[in-house]
Amino acid sequence: MSGALAAPLPGSAAAPSSSRGRGRKVLPGFHLTLGYTVLYLCLIVLIPLSALVLKTFTLSWDQFWAAVASPRVLASYRLTFGASFLAACVNTVFGLLVAWVLVRYSFPGKRIVDALVDLPFALPTAVAGISLTALLAGNGWIGQYLEPLGIQLAFNPNGVVIALIFIGLPFVVRTVQPVLEESEKELEEAAMCLGATRWQTFRKVIFPAIAPALLTGFAMAFARAVGEYGSVIFIAGNMPMVSEITPLIIIGKLEQYDYAGATAVAVVMLVMSFILLLVINALQAWQRRRSGGQ
Repeated sequence: MSGALAAPLPGSAAAPSSSRGRGRKVLPGFHLTLGYTVLYLCLIVLIPLSALVLKTFTLSWDQFWAAVASPRVLASYRLTFGASFLAACVNTVFGLLVAWVLVRYSFPGKRIVDALVDLPFALPTAVAGISLTALLAGNGWIGQYLEPLGIQLAFNPNGVVIALIFIGLPFVVRTVQPVLEESEKELEEAAMCLGATRWQTFRKVIFPAIAPALLTGFAMAFARAVGEYGSVIFIAGNMPMVSEITPLIIIGKLEQYDYAGATAVAVVMLVMSFILLLVINALQAWQRRRSGGQ
């Protein structure tokens, strides 16, 4: 009886079963998880994009070119990608500053400021557009003081850029902030002890460490701005050839039941966005290899 209750010795036959239990994995195997991943990507990404491309193939080349290269559509490309690039550049600079302040300084209301950074994530885009219009329009709280000075920020391309800056800032802040929190301050102190100025310390020590995160934040802010619709249409004015964005062109073609034309413009947007993101990812990989080599 006592032998039955005794605990098995480490070298006994019961030890292999316990080791097998410890070797079990919590998650399913590689093949099962890979299958779920491929299925999910097909349902969410590949099948919709394939349908988009296949619908475009119903057009002849002349019809496709007429749909994607008309003067009105070309003007919307210039505004959409130009405003998105400008807004992403602004967000890269000021997003770094906001992340730096939140990480390196303590001040009253810091948690409130940190929570306000995420406001564009939670705020519906239409509400953001209406709010910005109420502030910046000629009769708005801020616009009424700027319009007599000849500064008009609503119902023109300026309003598009401002709306895209508003919705893209959190992407840069939340991408750079964790990298700054994990950075080694000892390296900065060592550089300053060796006689480096603040600018040299930032350029030689801090910036190489955060550059990949900055590029990632730039890419995310740019991609988000290219496809933005809700917050822009209220403040842009939507004037053809002036302040009309490409997503509005697509919506207009869909309302006219020109599904093939809408998909043609969408395919152009998809290809251009993919090329730009591919270039940014290549820059990130080059920056990582350079940092690793140093």
